[in-house]
Amino acid sequence: MSADRPAVIIPDWQAPSRVRALATTRAGGVSLGAYASLNLADHVGDDPLAVAENRRILLEALALPSEPRWLTQVHGCDVADAGGAEPCVADAVIATKPGQVCAVLTADCLPVLLCDDSGERVAAVHAGWRGLADGVIEAAIERLARPPQRLLAWLGPAIGPDAFEIGDEVRVRLTSGLGGIAAGAFRPSPSGRWLADLPRLARLRLAAAGVERVSGGTLCTYSDATRFYSYRRDGSTGRMATLVWIDTRW
Repeated sequence: MSADRPAVIIPDWQAPSRVRALATTRAGGVSLGAYASLNLADHVGDDPLAVAENRRILLEALALPSEPRWLTQVHGCDVADAGGAEPCVADAVIATKPGQVCAVLTADCLPVLLCDDSGERVAAVHAGWRGLADGVIEAAIERLARPPQRLLAWLGPAIGPDAFEIGDEVRVRLTSGLGGIAAGAFRPSPSGRWLADLPRLARLRLAAAGVERVSGGTLCTYSDATRFYSYRRDGSTGRMATLVWIDTRW
């Protein structure tokens, strides 16, 4: 099996130079069919050998300092330590030592990266609507143990506000704890439901937690089938990874 070098997105945030981060696209791997081509998830029905090769390509072609801490994500609020070695059920992961790679997998859910302004602590968060509503971003901020004013955030590729249709029950869940300030994150859909703006909701939650420096949130997975997997669009599909780590050269 062979593949081109993975195509990646470099976050447009003002993180310290010792903080390294990237988001993969679907290009540059060996998976076939609905999973073509850089599927990094081992739970979506893809050939396990292809997934293993894609992870090897990610590690070697992008010169990652270590194997990412792959999580079993369940749309919850648990936060793992990137230095652990055992399989872990969590939806966020933090690192406090150079070379530990935090990673989350998404295909419409919102990946959120966090770091402090000294580049000593980083985190990756899987913020689907359930995790977002239940406080996964706030849980990661708490685990970073830094004043929120010292934190920076980047919002990666996710389903956009023109494509994420929800019902009343989900809308109520997403507004929990935000009150009236969340009203602008929703608009009626043609079918009589709601279109929700996940990145905007994440910005509101970050602001409420005291995080003021937030970038990204403009890339829509649903509308860009060439670059991104989208579960809502395709059903059976792969997953991209969003990663962050502290450079070992510092």
